[in-house]
Amino acid sequence: MSTTDRTPQPRPSAPAGVSMRDLLASCAAAQAISTPPRAPEPPAPEQPVDHREAA
Repeated sequence: MSTTDRTPQPRPSAPAGVSMRDLLASCAAAQAISTPPRAPEPPAPEQPVDHREAA
């Protein structure tokens, strides 16, 4: 049998035993775990209090 005599076999669209819901959930979990936490925000600079002198 030559290579031209073979007919291509249809491939399944998804691996057997894994639902799309499970696949998406595992991707979301992997992204959440692999994303580093955000750096803490620096404290807001204190605004100088403008004291006015009484007239």
